[in-house]
Amino acid sequence: MIRLSANLGFLWRELSLPDAIRAAGKAGFDAVECHWPYEYAPRDLKAALAETGLGMLGINTIRGNSDAGDQGLTALPEKEAKAREAIDQAIDYAKQIGAPNIHVMAGNAAGSEAHATFISNLRYAVEQVAKTGITLLIEPLNHYDAPGYFLNTADQAADIISEIRSDDLKLMFDCYHLQIKQGDISRLLERMMPIIGHVQIAAVPTRAEPDEGELDYRHILKLIDNLGYNGFVGAEYNPRGPTTQGGLGWMHTII
Repeated sequence: MIRLSANLGFLWRELSLPDAIRAAGKAGFDAVECHWPYEYAPRDLKAALAETGLGMLGINTIRGNSDAGDQGLTALPEKEAKAREAIDQAIDYAKQIGAPNIHVMAGNAAGSEAHATFISNLRYAVEQVAKTGITLLIEPLNHYDAPGYFLNTADQAADIISEIRSDDLKLMFDCYHLQIKQGDISRLLERMMPIIGHVQIAAVPTRAEPDEGELDYRHILKLIDNLGYNGFVGAEYNPRGPTTQGGLGWMHTII
């Protein structure tokens, strides 16, 4: 059965994160996820989660210097210490709010040195989450939304996961990004399913509500259900208007 998670990095951005959690609960989502919750005290998120009965599925490691265009630190040579600080920060916060997943952001980099740095830092991260119940996720991003991002295909991610060889490292399969980068989503899902830790959806190419564009999510969600996926599906899209006011009808049409 498909269960939907509201990505609060995109939805209800006009609200504080605790209030966005409450809004997602009222809207009928089964869980929530977010990007960078670190400005909020964990106790405030825990209170909102307890009030709504929702779980916070995951958070991201920090981008770094966003003013300089950083999109993560983990694959950046010469920033290993900062990358590991960001990993430690995310693990500590995830433990406090009971989040089972951490998206480890690679950053803008390329080449063999970046690959070696990413592998080294992911091995460090895997060691830190051992026996915590936390899963690390890596996510390929497309070149339009994240030009220069180190990780940009599911196959590259699969090779890295194979190299690390840990059950605590999985693929974040974002249908929006991967349709743009690779296409053939149905077969790609079938091929990647053994290493998928989380699925996200949005319309392609607009990144709006998942009820328009190139992808038929009625088919895709039925497919992942048939493939035995038992996780949540994250709604990570840019609303065409206010999130709640007429913007959630898709929830009743694609499942």
